[in-house]
Amino acid sequence: MEALAQHPNAVPDSLVRYDQPIFGGVEPATGHGGNGTASSSIAQLEDMMNSMLPPREWTEETGTWMQCVSKNPATRLDVVTLQECLDKKLGERQARDTGICPVRDDLYSQAFDELIRQVTLDGPERGLLLLRVRDEIRMTIDAYRTLYDSSVVFGIKKQLQAEQGMDEMEAEIAQLEESKQALEYRAQELRNRVELMEKREAEQRSVEDKRRREEVEFLKYQGQHLDSFLKQIGGSK
Repeated sequence: MEALAQHPNAVPDSLVRYDQPIFGGVEPATGHGGNGTASSSIAQLEDMMNSMLPPREWTEETGTWMQCVSKNPATRLDVVTLQECLDKKLGERQARDTGICPVRDDLYSQAFDELIRQVTLDGPERGLLLLRVRDEIRMTIDAYRTLYDSSVVFGIKKQLQAEQGMDEMEAEIAQLEESKQALEYRAQELRNRVELMEKREAEQRSVEDKRRREEVEFLKYQGQHLDSFLKQIGGSK
C-alpha cells in the first residue's frame, strides 16, 4: 500500500519544518520495527519529537492529511533561513511591532517550536528544557489573557451600570439647573432691593445733611445779629 495519496493542494504554512504530508487513511511506514540499538534510539527520538510537537492534521476535498515534524537535523543555514522567514512573514501579515498582536504571537510561537525541534535533535535534554520554558510562557500569557478579558468584562459592566443611571442623573442635573436659575433670579432681585434701599438712604442722608447745614447757617446768622444787637445796647449806655 502506498504511503502517499494525491498530494494536498494547500499545505498549511508554518515556520516549523515538517515532513511530507501523509494521507490520513494510510498508516505511514515508521521503520521502527528493527531490533538494533540504533533503530531503537531513533524510534525513541521520533516518539519524543511527536510528543513534544504533535503531528498536525487538516482536511481537504481529497480527505484528511497529516504531517509530522521533520527529524532532519538543522544546519547553520536553516537557522539563518528561519530568521529571514520570520521577518518576512511578520511583514507580509502586517504584524504590529508593539502591543497585543495575535499575528506576531502566532509567528513567534512557530519560530520557537522550530527552535525546540532543532535543539531536541541535537540534544534531547536541552529540547525538553526549552519545552518547559515554552509551556511556562504560554501558561503566563494565558493567565494575563484571562486577567485582561476579566478586566474588559468588568469595565463593560461598569459602563452599562453608568449608562443605566444616566437618565436619572440627567433629570437631576436639569432640576438642579432650574433651581440654580431660580436662585440666581432671587439673588438678583435681592441685590436690586439692596441697591434701591441704599439709594433711598443716601438721598435721605443728603436731605438731612442739607437741612442741618441750613439750620447751622441760620443759627450762625442769628448769633451774629445777636452779638451786634448786644454791642449796640452796650454802647448806648
